[in-house]
Amino acid sequence: MTQPTTDRLVWTTADLERLPESSNRYEIVDGELLVTRAPHWGHQNAIVNTVAELRNWSIATNLGKTVPTPGIIFSDTDNVIPDIVWISKSRLDIALDENGHLTIAPELIVEVLSAGTQNERRDRETKLKLYTERGVQEYWILDWRIQQIEVYRRQPTTLKLVTTLFATDVLTSPLLPGFTCPVDRLFL
Repeated sequence: MTQPTTDRLVWTTADLERLPESSNRYEIVDGELLVTRAPHWGHQNAIVNTVAELRNWSIATNLGKTVPTPGIIFSDTDNVIPDIVWISKSRLDIALDENGHLTIAPELIVEVLSAGTQNERRDRETKLKLYTERGVQEYWILDWRIQQIEVYRRQPTTLKLVTTLFATDVLTSPLLPGFTCPVDRLFL
């Protein structure tokens, strides 16, 4: 009896380097190619506002760095570009490769949802699983359309949804001592 083959195409970092320049964002999770187009203005606005809040706190505390859209190369088949990361200074010292890409998980990753079921599934399932496996301590999913933040925290071996915040709430984090931000400021 012949077994059916389940060969699947596995994308690698080298494959990404051969793709033509484009306004698309290419990522790989578990060898699967993920492609997204240029995001909506509201998406980008939420990124800028969140980076500003985290950056201001980081400068005031000198505890770490906030960067929008960094490359994280966890492995040859897990290569992503989150919307925002915050990484402690001590972790950053060991995190960068010679090309300036992160190779280990930052403590905090923020993704801003793009419209569409496939995009939402990517951030809520595919990336949540990857970030859990790679040791991210906290993961925020921002939805700029309804001004909501889902906060996931490590509990102890997996990222679990611990709260959902709305525009009238205040965002804090045990990961970021003294950080407070009215949620609506992320969506102005």
